[in-house]
Amino acid sequence: MATETPPPPKAQAQLPSTEEFADVQQSAEFGELRRSHRSFAFPLTIAFIAWYLLYVLLSNYAGGFMDTKVAGNINVAIVLGLAQFLTTFLIAWWYARHAAAKLDPKAEAIKSRMEGGE
Repeated sequence: MATETPPPPKAQAQLPSTEEFADVQQSAEFGELRRSHRSFAFPLTIAFIAWYLLYVLLSNYAGGFMDTKVAGNINVAIVLGLAQFLTTFLIAWWYARHAAAKLDPKAEAIKSRMEGGE
């Protein structure tokens, strides 16, 4: 049997209207946020997909090259395969830094304005 009383309900924030959302979507501030995201995410996505496809194509069509020994039993295929993981983590880290520095402040400003906290 619980003896603690539940916390009082928080006041519900008034959600913006559809028109207010549409106005913000058309604003220059939101356009800049969208541009900042796209100018970072799209080129990196294309570059990573190209890098991944290069690895797959080399694995399928350049078996001799991929089997080239680098050191001991480590060959080019293993090195490039591990590089896939490394680039995945580096891109995620880089995006997190970009989002924290460039996207999050702009998004927070839009959010606070929409919630009436100007």
